[in-house]
Amino acid sequence: MATGNPNLATLHPVSGVKISTVSAGIKTPGRNDLVVFELAERSSVAGVFTKNRFCAAPVTLSKQHLSEASVRYLVVNTGNANAGTGEQGMKDAKATCERLAEIMEVEANQVLPFSTGVIGENLPMDRLLNALPLVKSALVEDGWVEAASGIMTTDTRPKGASVQFEYQGETITITGLSKGAGMIKPNMATMLGFIATDAVIAPDVLQGLLTETATKSFNRITVDSDTSTNDSCILVATGQVEAAVINSEQDPLFAVFKAHLQALMIDLAQAIIRDGEGATKFVSVQVENAVSQDEALEIAYTVAHSPLVKTALFACDPNWGRILAAVGRANIAPFDLNKLAIYLDDVCIVEHGGRALSYSEADGQDVMNREDITIRIDMASGEASETVWTSDLSHDYVTINAEYRT
Repeated sequence: MATGNPNLATLHPVSGVKISTVSAGIKTPGRNDLVVFELAERSSVAGVFTKNRFCAAPVTLSKQHLSEASVRYLVVNTGNANAGTGEQGMKDAKATCERLAEIMEVEANQVLPFSTGVIGENLPMDRLLNALPLVKSALVEDGWVEAASGIMTTDTRPKGASVQFEYQGETITITGLSKGAGMIKPNMATMLGFIATDAVIAPDVLQGLLTETATKSFNRITVDSDTSTNDSCILVATGQVEAAVINSEQDPLFAVFKAHLQALMIDLAQAIIRDGEGATKFVSVQVENAVSQDEALEIAYTVAHSPLVKTALFACDPNWGRILAAVGRANIAPFDLNKLAIYLDDVCIVEHGGRALSYSEADGQDVMNREDITIRIDMASGEASETVWTSDLSHDYVTINAEYRT
């Protein structure tokens, strides 16, 4: 199941990026499960990674390589996370980088590895290494659509977004992919995300842009409150549009570029929620007029993570008491119950500490029958507002995860 428009957006090629998608048969014979991105020389590359203490070997190695060298290649495999694999997992991640570097005639630390799939199993290195020579001849500039499918695991649809805009007579392109459907409560980025632009952006500015836009996009989604061992998001600036230069936040292009990048990152993040495992609802949890950002996020995530709220959403049941109870148990300072108001879309369900006088079951039911729903919580105690996006909890979610390894 999934919600919203199933069609993949037009993905514009980014000058300075070539992509290859081939089959290594890592988990499923014949399936395209190995993706390589080739980046133009002197590209700037930024990354954000999972904060899970059991982070996967490729995450550790990517962070190391990113700090050491000018990155030329990203190599992504699906079907196996290479996480919880100890010393052997690190050896395998290094061997992957070394083999691709040998094929492409670069240094091993110019390759960043990424893996996603089952945790706790060693990579089938014979299959992976045997497939790597195939990628060189398959590199193309318009390989984004194939790559979007190639990085999927339990996803039911590929996820991508792309935007072009004009600056000083030049066209600037930003194109990105994301993957993820379960084990989604990112604590940095998403399960996997790859975004590229042809603008010229200084490395420190690029890192700041990625960190800030990931915070307001991938760090505002949750399917099941589980943070993956492999979460990684990479932002690349190839520098091929020489007139589009951002060396500092004061440059005229900075604000315009950031706005386009933020919108694209939100699209990629929301696509994960729309394709959440077993999802039938896309739910925005908006907290308004809270004392602080932390308070707003705590309330929003408490509601978004509640199994009782999520199962009611799946059943289209306007059981508003579950939302009220979730807000009430959020780990925040005491607040005035009489000031708080809770809405389903524009239907007020709670005010003055109880059921709103204007509320009717029919109005609530009308909202709950919709595919897209907003739960809005007005704390009336401050000026901070935050939004978290989540999905419902269905029978299919349980089935998918119960049968994940079969």
